[in-house]
Amino acid sequence: MPGAIDRDIGRFREIVRGRIRKDLKKYMSNGEMIGRKGKDFVSIPVPQIQLPKFRYGKNEGGVGAGSGDEGEGVGEGPGGGKAGDGEGQHILEVDVTIAELAEILAEELELPNIEPRGSKNVVAKKDKYNQIAPVGPDSLRHFRRTYKSALQRSIASGNYDPGNPIVTPIKADEKFRSWTEDKRPERNAVVLYMMDVSGSMGDAQKEIVRMEAFWIDTWLSSQYDGLETRFIIHDARAKEVDRDTFFSTRESGGTLISSAYKLGLKMIEADFPADEWNIYPFHFSDGDNWSGSDTKECLRLLREDLLPKVNAFCYGQVESEYGSGQFIKDLTGEFEDEEAVILSNIANKDGVMDSIKTFLGRGR
Repeated sequence: MPGAIDRDIGRFREIVRGRIRKDLKKYMSNGEMIGRKGKDFVSIPVPQIQLPKFRYGKNEGGVGAGSGDEGEGVGEGPGGGKAGDGEGQHILEVDVTIAELAEILAEELELPNIEPRGSKNVVAKKDKYNQIAPVGPDSLRHFRRTYKSALQRSIASGNYDPGNPIVTPIKADEKFRSWTEDKRPERNAVVLYMMDVSGSMGDAQKEIVRMEAFWIDTWLSSQYDGLETRFIIHDARAKEVDRDTFFSTRESGGTLISSAYKLGLKMIEADFPADEWNIYPFHFSDGDNWSGSDTKECLRLLREDLLPKVNAFCYGQVESEYGSGQFIKDLTGEFEDEEAVILSNIANKDGVMDSIKTFLGRGR
């Protein structure tokens, strides 16, 4: 029976995966799912998958049982309500691991695995239980090895009785699991999220950025052993904030994009050496900048300082009725042939899926 149950669970998970894959664009444009994210799992509402249930009890009544005249409809009789004419909607909450979600995302968007830059590997130390020792804590006692040692001692001493095969281990028989320190390279990455929070970036625009960040984190977490995220907001001045502040702050001042790039560069140089980290800056804005001179400073910072240190620089321009949309044009003119600069124009929530493919589809 366990094998049959495992097969049933496997088939059910394939059905769920197929439904998620079919409706992936809907999930990618639905911020509700992000609120269900845990450390390792995401709870996804999957409609119209009905699970059969068995209920134990007496088999009383039913179709074909009991009294009734010929031709009388089943279930007819007095009742307090009316039958509806709409189809019921059955919602099932399914826990999907972040790894599974990343796999589905990769399959549907045909995302290539990322090739880490250079030698950006950090040596991680991990304890590997691969040895047996004569001493250790009770929690690490190896019962099979301990019993085997006791059995060998009992046989060798002539005390073993096949008719009464009782073997009692003594202290000298005890064996314990032990470990060695395993040093191996661990690929680490950091995502720097930067966002314009001036007055023209409203709640709708921030919700798009929030959804993009969820899928970016999901994919990069599947590609790197360790993933860190840092957040920068800016109007005319930039500052580092936590995740909640990043998605909720709204200012009314002007916009100097270079302030965010300068702060991001400072963070990289202080905390994330380019020879040890895979670095992904993502900047989101509606395309307004205070002046042409500041835009020139942004282009210079990117060309001379940021691009030599990062895997890719991604800019997402979220459409706003108040934004001019000029900055993506300036970036296109300057970096049209630069593979490390990836640009995406995001019109609305339905554009999230295409934007993610644009950002992550080069395997950088």
